[in-house]
Amino acid sequence: MSKFAKKKDSGLPAVNTASLPDIVFMLLFFFMTVTVMKDNTLKVENTLPNASETKKLEKKDRVIYIYVGEPTSQYTSKFGKEARIQLNDKFSSPSDVGGYILEERAKKSQDLQNVLTIALKVDKNANMGLISDIKQELRKVNALKVNYTTYDGDAFNNLQ
Repeated sequence: MSKFAKKKDSGLPAVNTASLPDIVFMLLFFFMTVTVMKDNTLKVENTLPNASETKKLEKKDRVIYIYVGEPTSQYTSKFGKEARIQLNDKFSSPSDVGGYILEERAKKSQDLQNVLTIALKVDKNANMGLISDIKQELRKVNALKVNYTTYDGDAFNNLQ
């Protein structure tokens, strides 16, 4: 007779779930702090042209975006098929661009106001006359640092 009884193999022990709520809340707070909300809903078609000489913008907080293109299918019945300007989440005319830039410039901190870049995200089929009108309005408010957003690629693909 043995003094020590053998333990019966009862399978795997239960998983300790005591720290599970702590882990869940830690992940929740992490994702809440690092998630960036989408600024604008794109209401215009925006097939950007290709360009061979491109440079990436480094600091996104110094950029004000202006979208130009044909309204998407859900807005075509109301606004037609002609290229339109989108500022934030609304359609605008070229005369509204200057006021929009001044308003966005006022929202930025004082040290960033002089280094802002205006990024034009223009559909490759948009009318150049509309772009010229936008550039005239930008000159009126002294927003002279303008960037055209493109895809990196062969510029001859734009001719098709």
